[in-house]
Parts: sequence; C-alpha cells; structure tokens
Amino acid sequence: MHQMTLAEIARGLADKKFSSEELTKVLLARITQLDPQLNSFISLTEELAIEQAKAADARRANGESGALLGAPIAHKDLFCTQGIRTSCGSKMLDNFKAPYDATVVAKLAAAGAVTLGKTNMDEFAMGSANESSWYGAVKNPWNLEHVPGGSSGGSAAAVAARLLPAATATDTGGSIRQPAAFTNLTGLKPTYGRVSRWGMIAYASSLDQGGPLARTAEDCAILLQGMAGFDQNDSTSIDEPVPDYSASLGESLQGLRIGVPKEYFSAGLDPRIAELIQNSIKELQKLGAVIKEISLPNMQHAIPAYYVIAPAEASSNLSRFDGVRFGHRCEQPKDLIDLYKRSRGEGFGPEVQRRIMVGAYALSAGYYDAYYLKAQKIRRLVKNDFMAAFNEVDIILGPTTPNPAWKLGAKNSDPVAAYLEDVYTITANLAGLPGLSMPAGFVDGLPVGVQLLAPYFQEGRLLNVAHQYQLNTDWHTRTPTGF
Repeated sequence: MHQMTLAEIARGLADKKFSSEELTKVLLARITQLDPQLNSFISLTEELAIEQAKAADARRANGESGALLGAPIAHKDLFCTQGIRTSCGSKMLDNFKAPYDATVVAKLAAAGAVTLGKTNMDEFAMGSANESSWYGAVKNPWNLEHVPGGSSGGSAAAVAARLLPAATATDTGGSIRQPAAFTNLTGLKPTYGRVSRWGMIAYASSLDQGGPLARTAEDCAILLQGMAGFDQNDSTSIDEPVPDYSASLGESLQGLRIGVPKEYFSAGLDPRIAELIQNSIKELQKLGAVIKEISLPNMQHAIPAYYVIAPAEASSNLSRFDGVRFGHRCEQPKDLIDLYKRSRGEGFGPEVQRRIMVGAYALSAGYYDAYYLKAQKIRRLVKNDFMAAFNEVDIILGPTTPNPAWKLGAKNSDPVAAYLEDVYTITANLAGLPGLSMPAGFVDGLPVGVQLLAPYFQEGRLLNVAHQYQLNTDWHTRTPTGF
C-alpha cells in the first residue's frame, strides 16, 4: 500500500479496495519503523490521523467523494495546527501549540485529508540542507550520508521513502524545488499569492509560498487543488479563480515554446547534470516542444539581492519571538533586556542568528539605501527579464540545482557555498513566478531535477508538461533501496 500515489489511493478508496483507516494504520506503522533512519518527522499525530481516517471513511460511506478524501499526508512544521506543536524546527517554538489551523491545514482537512504528523525542517525555513533544525539533521533516503535539501527536507525525505504519498511544503528561495530534486520527487512552488500564507510562520513574507511535494505531477495537481484559493485573512492572497489542475494534464505539447537560458549552463553547473538536462530537452522535443535559447542577463545578481531581502524580512518577522508572549523563555531573567537577549540567544540557532544580524544590518539607517533598496531594484530587473522572456516562450527550462545532494556537514563551515546552491531557484521567488522541479535522472546514485518556470498563474501548464514528460520517462518511479 505504501507504494501507491495519491491518484492511486483515490481510486482505491473509491473502489472500496481498502479503507482510509487501514491505509493510515499501515503508514503510521511504517513511519514508526523506518523514520528513525531519516529523522523526517518532528511530531506524529496518530490519534488525530485515526480519527480523521474514520471520519473520511464515514463520509465516503454516505456517498461523498473527492481525490483527497481519506488520503494521508503530512504538514511541514511551520503550518499552524490547532492543539499540536508547531515548532518551525526551532528550540524557540518547541513548546508552542498553535491555537488555530493555518488556512492550508484547514482547507486540506475540509477536503478529507488525513494528517499523519508534522515534518522536520531547517530552523525557521532557513537553509538548503535541513541541517539547521533543532531536532537534528534529516537524512536523504537515497543515501543516508547525504542531505535531502532544505528547508522542506523532512517532507521530501518522508515522501521519497514512501512513508506517505505527499506532503505540504514551503518555498522561499527554492525550498520545495531543491529538496524535490535531491530526493527524486516532483515539487511545485505556486505563483506568489496563489496559496494562503495565513497560519504559515513567516520567514520572508514577500518570498514565502506554500506548495505540494509528491512523487508525480498528477499528485501535485491533486494536492495543489486542495491548497489553492483566495483567503481574506491573507492580505497577499490573490482573488483569482482556481482552475481544475487535473483536467489540464492531458494537453498536447505540440508547438509548446520552451526557453533555455544560456546563463544556466555556466561553469558552476556539474557537467553530468547539464547532460541530463539536455536529455530532458530531447524528450520534450519528441513530444512536440520547440526549443529556443533565451537570456536572463540579471540572473548573476539574484543571489546577493536575495540574501539581502530575505534576511531583512526575517529580522523583522522574527522580532516577535522575544520570550514574552509565547515560545522559549530564559530562566530567571534579571530585567526585560536580559529576558530578550537570553531568550533569543538560547532559542535561535546559529543560522537564524546569522540571518537576523545580516538583515538588521541591511535595514539600519546608514545602509538601507546601499543594500536593501538596491536589492529591491535588482529584484525588479530580474522580474523584467522574465517578462521579456515570456513574450517569446511559454515556459523556461533548466537545472534545479547546480550539483547533486552533498554529504551531511560538507558545507557547514562555509554557509556561502550552501547559498550558491540556490542559484537557479531564487529568481522565481524574487519575481513571484510559479516553478516546478521534476525527476530527470541520477548522478552517482543521487537524484537530479529539471526545473520548469511559467508565467503567473500558469501552474496548470507546468503540471501538464511535467505529467507528459513522466508518461514518457520512468525516473519518477524509482524507489530508494531499503524503502
């Protein structure tokens, strides 16, 4: 049962081949047995899962149907879940139980999805390796000595190891797409504003976006359908009709114009990954796509701009965690200043402290114009590059990451080296565009992803291209040994 995709589970439940309760118990047992190797979960919600599964079975018995009704999933541990620990991978929130459900959690629960637990993540979503979590590093099921990517590494590792069929995740600079590439999954970052951020603990508010992680584009379409939509509680949510993503999966790729930026194939890209990307291009050409070389001239400035904007927003967002109202509080503070300093010093890990300090510096009176304002101007140039490119092509294709997953600890002493791994993904966040990573092959036994980008609100186009590609390749069907 654990090998089934979301789509297969939906068909099996509809045909009464098994119940949601039976499936849920199988997966909970599997998580208990195998997750100690991976550390992909922070919290298991066994009682809630059984309760939701029984409720889903009762709804089906009463004639209800739906692709997510009775489907087991997990939530990245920055989506607030009422009465359940929502830690954000941090000691700061280890004792925090959210008093309400995030909109994404509430929408998926209403659709009948069963929550198995909360997945591990880089602390406050800051990282590309899932090594900054206060609960310990997550391991990549394809090679337990390697990272699964971050910050949604727990969700990715759990789905890749077949502990569950799909999970929610978030993407601030590639945190859905990069783990998807490292673990042989399909991951989608929707258009900024397509999925509500209400109840999603913020890292960088103008960049964060929730989305699905699953094994196939078909499954991502199902999960996104349940997540997407306007939310009046979120001022950045966009009131745009949500199409039927599954209905658009059968469209032909004949005549589809695919742009390949020349800047993607620079010296920093592993040549073996470059070869796999070229193979993917050939597959799509066989399906009728037309390839065109394009240019994104300001891509080289994206990383420095991102690593000014994101820490600046983080320094503001994380100022609320001060030991006063909720979260970690130091023992016996001498006064209010001591309470602030020690609570934050003890509650935040090194990577979070580093980014808060960088952000506070960039926003300070003497440096705001030189750093933050200039970074925002570069952000606009990056967006303009994409707008010009999409006048010529329908989607943009390239590598998701410049290298395969590295060994645990390999980049801990050089955070900038880890930041550079985001070179292909962060531009979509700066511009607010939808992006998808899909499996494209292996290098030294480690998965590699190909990234697709599309104009605003064209998630259906990305999902269709990925689905057509997956109908004609089998990379996405490969399973890590031992799982």
